[in-house]
Amino acid sequence: MTSNIPIQGAQLITLFCLRFWFCCARMFPYFVERMGKFVSDISVVIEGSGKHCHVTRETLSKLFGEGFELEVKKWLTQPGQFATPHKLTVVGPRRSAEVTILGPCRKADQIELSLTDARSLGFSDVPVRESGVVAGSPGCKLIGPCGEVDIDEGVIIAKRHIHFTPEDAGKFGVSDKQIIKVKVDGDRALVFDEVVARVSPDFATYMHLDYDEMNAAALSGVDPKGIILV
Repeated sequence: MTSNIPIQGAQLITLFCLRFWFCCARMFPYFVERMGKFVSDISVVIEGSGKHCHVTRETLSKLFGEGFELEVKKWLTQPGQFATPHKLTVVGPRRSAEVTILGPCRKADQIELSLTDARSLGFSDVPVRESGVVAGSPGCKLIGPCGEVDIDEGVIIAKRHIHFTPEDAGKFGVSDKQIIKVKVDGDRALVFDEVVARVSPDFATYMHLDYDEMNAAALSGVDPKGIILV
């Protein structure tokens, strides 16, 4: 059976197809680059947070002595925040554990644990809260090198959250206190729901998870990222 398309027409079609695929091949790196930029524009760096505590000036003085000042061991990604070389002992219903103090001092004492940490220490009723919201949470005994303090409240499991600068919040289309989702890829890909957006000019844009959550998604390595789903 012979084709009804003239030889010259067939050659033109072949030439068109070749040119089309040639253009596609030349544009492919550009599309890959643009797609990578798009993913970058909607992704956020994820940081893991181990058990730690924040203390008031009054509590610090009772535990470490009058006039004691927190030293900087490592500056954290949030402006003005730092890890210290100082530790105190948190006494739970079942056992005790040492936790690192983060600086600077705050207006309220706060012990941040993962659910695994809380259960290991013997706490059974630790609420999931935003940082700073400690009303109604369990208390505990804190032991330092110079004394002990019993706090009536302050033991919490930190609610998963993202710190946003106002500029980045605008780029992502989120507002302060908005609840969003974040998707992570990999061998244990999952979507984190109930992620609270915290927007302030005092923040740097990072997502914070505790190590229960980091391990659930098998997140490790340098600067793991998640895709924000608004």
